[in-house]
Amino acid sequence: MKLSRLCLIAAAGVASAMAFSSCDDGKSYADLLTEETHAVNYFLANHRVVNEIPADTVFEYGENAPYYRIDEDSNLYMQVINPGTPDNKVSYDELIYFRYTRYNLKYYFETGDLVGSGNSNNLNIQATSFRYGNTSLSSASEFGMGIQMPLKYLGVDCEVNLVVKSQMGPTSDMANVVPFLFNLRYFRQPY
Repeated sequence: MKLSRLCLIAAAGVASAMAFSSCDDGKSYADLLTEETHAVNYFLANHRVVNEIPADTVFEYGENAPYYRIDEDSNLYMQVINPGTPDNKVSYDELIYFRYTRYNLKYYFETGDLVGSGNSNNLNIQATSFRYGNTSLSSASEFGMGIQMPLKYLGVDCEVNLVVKSQMGPTSDMANVVPFLFNLRYFRQPY
């Protein structure tokens, strides 16, 4: 009896220590959100920013186009590189393939270096995909719903740069409060 009680006490102590150590970095979730906002603002400070979508949804596009805020909570900013074909719209639950390069904006804020990763420049890596608007699939949490938002306004054959705060990103980015810049190209067929 004494041994099992001692084991229970030891297990509870280990669990408490593990829980305490995970919070021991000294930063609250609010602190991490503030850091994220600073990192995004640092990146956007070098670009024109428009705080609303054009009423006619005709976006300025190209390498010097502004970043448009595309949600009310300032979690997504989109720069249209190529708007695609205007009448080439996506349908709910349609399978969409995409190629991407993503850049950690927190790392950029800390070092000044934009270091990309993804499948955009390596055709040996398969294109990734999601079903547009379908939040019940694992791809919605794997990549986050933010990367789907440009298709609400643009043709499937578009290319954008998209700043995605953690709340609209992959589940792992939400937990770590990491914002990313994505360069995204969308397709109906794997490419």
